[in-house]
Amino acid sequence: MKRLLKKYFLPSDYINHFTDISPEYLKSHNKNAVMIDLDNTLVAFDDPDSNDEVIEWIEKLKKAKIQVLILSNGKRPRVDRFSKNLGIDYIYTARKPAMRGFHRGITMLGVSKKEVVMIGDQLMTDVFGANRTRIDSILVLPIKEKDLPITRFNRLLERKIMIMLGDQDLLKWRNG
Repeated sequence: MKRLLKKYFLPSDYINHFTDISPEYLKSHNKNAVMIDLDNTLVAFDDPDSNDEVIEWIEKLKKAKIQVLILSNGKRPRVDRFSKNLGIDYIYTARKPAMRGFHRGITMLGVSKKEVVMIGDQLMTDVFGANRTRIDSILVLPIKEKDLPITRFNRLLERKIMIMLGDQDLLKWRNG
């Protein structure tokens, strides 16, 4: 059980907030590209647009020549509007944790699996999908406690998994 939990649900790293993930951190881990979840990772699921914090972070990554792609289970109108305003590529209705969206993202970015990292707030979609695809992942805390109904169900499972990972000293939250 411990090996399966570790293989499928243990993120490569866990950082409180996406802004704590600097270009220097990414470069030190040989990452040239980021796939990032949208809802409750960059903004709350009910915020339609980016904010100054998101814009600044994306610009820092671009300036450091780190590519960014949004990989979201969200619907096209929301993901399209959000991503176009930032000038970045995206995949909507990715069906994470299915591997297809992850593979498509890697192809769109034109990088190897070793050069990309998935950043997201959910073990059940972002981390599980990244681990199945054999790419690194960074788990961040959700922006907002309120979730969509399907996400609320996932959070119940996540809590149980996180408790088991914590009991095995595999997962402990820390700052950037």
